[in-house]
Amino acid sequence: MPTERIEHAEERIAWLERHVTEQDKAMLEMAQSIDRLRAELTRLRMRAEAGGSSDGDGEGAGGRFGAEERPPHY
Repeated sequence: MPTERIEHAEERIAWLERHVTEQDKAMLEMAQSIDRLRAELTRLRMRAEAGGSSDGDGEGAGGRFGAEERPPHY
């Protein structure tokens, strides 16, 4: 009986160690994704600031269409 309990405890410990390792890997992948997303967000903010667009449609005065030209969907 005591050996069964010890074996069960060892199995449980092995499972928990494997689970922690998998969680660590997942956390590392998420941290890397967050870092990439932050860098992309920074680039997009810098591009938006450089373009001077504040009207929300991304085609402000410095956008693809001039002040006199209408976009194709009009």
